[in-house]
Amino acid sequence: MNIYTQKQRWKLLLLVAALLIGAASLWYTNKLVNKLSEEEYKRIQLWAEATRRLADVTEMNTDINFLSSVISNNNSIPVIWADEEFKVISYRNLDSLKALDSTYLNRQALIMRTEHDPIEIRIGQNLKQYILYRDSDLLIRLRYYPYFQLGVIALFLFVSYLAFSSSRNAEQNQVWVGMAKETAHQLGTPLSSLLAWLEFLKIKGTSSEYTNEIEKDIQRLQTITDRFSKIGSAPSLKKENVRTVMQHSIDYIRTRSSDKVTFSLEAPAYDIQAPMNVPLFEWVVENILKNALDAMEGNGRILVMITDQQQFVYIDISDTGKGVPKSSYKTIFKPGFTTKNRGWGLGLSLSKRIIEEYHDGQIFVKSSEIGKGTTFRIVLKK
Repeated sequence: MNIYTQKQRWKLLLLVAALLIGAASLWYTNKLVNKLSEEEYKRIQLWAEATRRLADVTEMNTDINFLSSVISNNNSIPVIWADEEFKVISYRNLDSLKALDSTYLNRQALIMRTEHDPIEIRIGQNLKQYILYRDSDLLIRLRYYPYFQLGVIALFLFVSYLAFSSSRNAEQNQVWVGMAKETAHQLGTPLSSLLAWLEFLKIKGTSSEYTNEIEKDIQRLQTITDRFSKIGSAPSLKKENVRTVMQHSIDYIRTRSSDKVTFSLEAPAYDIQAPMNVPLFEWVVENILKNALDAMEGNGRILVMITDQQQFVYIDISDTGKGVPKSSYKTIFKPGFTTKNRGWGLGLSLSKRIIEEYHDGQIFVKSSEIGKGTTFRIVLKK
């Protein structure tokens, strides 16, 4: 299991934990809301009964002061006293200014009838009236409070994640730069010594067949050193023929691969130029081609297609290898991700950095099918 699979599992566990906490909070708050709603219903029933007794002239032995206090003590629950046809007779705890408009009162009565069943009261034997009410502001706030709370927590976690991610990326960039510079420095000393020994061998009359091969390898090491030294600094970009650069990279990999692998390059007949730093760009192409060779296990076909799209150049590199799962399309560009038993999983991460940060382009998995192959796409601005 690689570090990114473990990371995804931890993210999933944290998400599940967050959902459980959120669900528990909603459940408990909903329980409190239901309890408070029941209490408000009992208060409205008491209010309705007090209103009925005050309005019923047949009940002469009623304690008017007590009933009046019951009615006046309701200072939080919006309530309407309506006749049999639901026309408003009286109201309480509504906006007094808006209540001057009968349209507002009728709309409130309709809302109350929608939220709660009207409480029927009978005055005398023939007169039927209704008490309408809706939830108090406190109850409404309590009902929506957990959603607001969870939203604030989610926003806090999101901002914290962005800050942490930004800090981690900055630290990772420093590690990249430091490692690259140190590698270039470490390679520089033995390279100087090798160049001196090469000149010594030439002076001694060593066969040019040997010295030429040694010189090629030294030049290759110089190229690698130059690539590492450019990491962390803004490389100069020059207009280059994309086909020529790609052909050079393919030729280099072809000489170091099995005869069972066929390479082909398809491109327009005319020249397509794009700004690039050739040593770094060739590094990217070589990384992708080497991964393709590993995926095909030394037997298959690699096709490179260059497409001219007005402002952009598309470079598609396809192989007939094992393929990449869709879930790994983005993960494979992260440091440390590898499916091989050897290697540090840095090649594609460096490639992404070179293309996106230094060439202002894009690199991604265009398509892949398990057992049939993968296509990487590089997008460069012309």
